[in-house]
Amino acid sequence: MKRSESFFSVLLVPLDFFLIILAAISSYKIRFSNSWLDIRPVIFNLPFDEYLRSSFYVAILCLLIFILAGLYQVKSTKQITQELQKIFFASSTGLALIAIIIFFQRDLFDSRFIVLVAYVLTFVYVGLARILVRRLQRYLLKYGIGVHYVVLVGNSKTTEYFLSEFSANKKFGFQVAKRLRDFSLESSKELFEFIAENKVDEIIQADPNLSKAETLRLYDFATDNHIIYKYVADLLEVKVLRSEVAEVMGVPIVEVKRTTLEGWGKIWKRIFDIVVSSLMIIIFSPIIILTILAIWLDSKGPIFFSRRDNGSPVTRIGEGGKPFRYFKFRSMVPNTDSMRYKELADRNLRSDGPMVKIKDDPRVTRVGKFIRRWSIDELPELFLVFSGRMSLVGPRPHLPEEVAKYENYHRKTLSVKPGITGLAQVSGRSDLAFEEEVKLDVYYIENWSLMLDISILFRTPLAVFKHREVE
Repeated sequence: MKRSESFFSVLLVPLDFFLIILAAISSYKIRFSNSWLDIRPVIFNLPFDEYLRSSFYVAILCLLIFILAGLYQVKSTKQITQELQKIFFASSTGLALIAIIIFFQRDLFDSRFIVLVAYVLTFVYVGLARILVRRLQRYLLKYGIGVHYVVLVGNSKTTEYFLSEFSANKKFGFQVAKRLRDFSLESSKELFEFIAENKVDEIIQADPNLSKAETLRLYDFATDNHIIYKYVADLLEVKVLRSEVAEVMGVPIVEVKRTTLEGWGKIWKRIFDIVVSSLMIIIFSPIIILTILAIWLDSKGPIFFSRRDNGSPVTRIGEGGKPFRYFKFRSMVPNTDSMRYKELADRNLRSDGPMVKIKDDPRVTRVGKFIRRWSIDELPELFLVFSGRMSLVGPRPHLPEEVAKYENYHRKTLSVKPGITGLAQVSGRSDLAFEEEVKLDVYYIENWSLMLDISILFRTPLAVFKHREVE
């Protein structure tokens, strides 16, 4: 999902609301204009303030219908004719619902003329706005804003067609970053080296002659490297759980959805994170202040664990495998972090995977033991959620050296932002085997919903109160 696409999709919501209200006001002004009054005098009483208040409710109803009609999907490459059709049918649905309301509550609107003109103007205003917005997006594509950089894989006529059209028609929003004629092991290595230095948003398989082994390898490559995978319809013989069929220049292609956390799902999750993390920072501020005082009085050293023993910043691996600056309350004696890999390596309880958990850890301070037991040491992560580096709910944020030991299928957990809590944490805290934790995280990614996030958040306090050993 491109940022520009997210921006325009979010922008369309208040814009449509404003235009629906504008259509209602315009309809009212036309009905009460002198030219129309000469044709048909007003024989009913409809104060403007009362009418405007009702129009706000109608506008909200229309927005809900627009959402259900799919008018806010995050795609810059969709056809404007398809959007206009959706606007027409959504506006017509809104008109039908208003007609039903009027039937049961006649005093809502006394003028069928106003309703009909408002309906026509809504379609005109919203339709014209969409045309202008899409033209603006097409204009920005010329400057690389919102462009999807794709890798074309195949040696067929369809591949050549895409290559030609993408190069000639920038308005489609695709730019071929690289073309591969097959996807052998050598091609896979070549593409891996290419994406390390160049931006790639999507991989499109456009060749029906690729072998099943190549197809599976290509699909796994896209999944492991967090790249959108698309293929020409009916070419993929393996079963996929989520897909979306779209038409590009008359050719149906299928996009395999990695997670429901794309498009509006990602936007709603981010809004939820900002609102809830802000409230939680305020609610837990007394505990945060007391913890700062307790750490300061208990032992010498920084309040926060934000530097490694060699002075380098502490990082964790975030969405897309990208590192980010990380910090939490210090719970150990300063300059003892690297001991986990040296002096204390024989005490590691997590030999089942790349993670490290030290039994009877001698580095933990008195206050550190308490704040770890009740997960207070992780409260500063709320600020990372608010800033957008983490999420309230998601896979555990792992260290770079831990991620370096991942198997390929483990890397799917890096498809989304790491979370303060997650399905794995509320299902067993740190006592789960690493493979079980990965399975739960992958399930969360593939089945995300806002209600699932809320459910996990409510289950988190119970997981915290449940006894566990201090890490």
